[in-house]
Amino acid sequence: MSLIRFDGKIQDRFAEGILLTLVEEGPKALKEPENYDVRANVMWAATQALNGLIGAGVPQDWATHMLGHELTAMHGLDHAQTLAIVLPALWNEKRDTKRAKLLQYAERVWNITDGSDDARIDAAIAATRRFFEQMGVPTRLSDYGLDGSSIPALLAKLEAHGGTNLGEHQDITLDVSRRIYEAAR
Repeated sequence: MSLIRFDGKIQDRFAEGILLTLVEEGPKALKEPENYDVRANVMWAATQALNGLIGAGVPQDWATHMLGHELTAMHGLDHAQTLAIVLPALWNEKRDTKRAKLLQYAERVWNITDGSDDARIDAAIAATRRFFEQMGVPTRLSDYGLDGSSIPALLAKLEAHGGTNLGEHQDITLDVSRRIYEAAR
């Protein structure tokens, strides 16, 4: 399989700046909900993350969102909850094809530089999970009272909605999606 390659330094740094801002300002927003400057920074970060600029000209992986949409439709979880559930499991499942970006993320967002590649990836995924939980967003299906019994129905809905080849390489098949949902339990 040929992997899409693009050296999007500007897009990467812009995305990393958004993430660093959210990591810095998110906890403050919870602690100081009336702090206008903190809220403005969080809202500005969200606007920049969603306006298309950071994805311009580079491969994009929307699988986390697609898997999350099915959780929202079936179980009524909000989008933040579904992203927090799916993202760590997806990154762990796709760690080999996302290795370079995950290592870059570990270093640039979380300042994780020690250990083997796999140890740094594990640490970055764990740091991401801790951040979501620090923000009050649980990261496992079981945290929402879901035992995984709906996974076959979620996969059927994914298939019905054309979600059979997701990700920037279209290599997240229904079987891979099943493994992601299972790992998110």
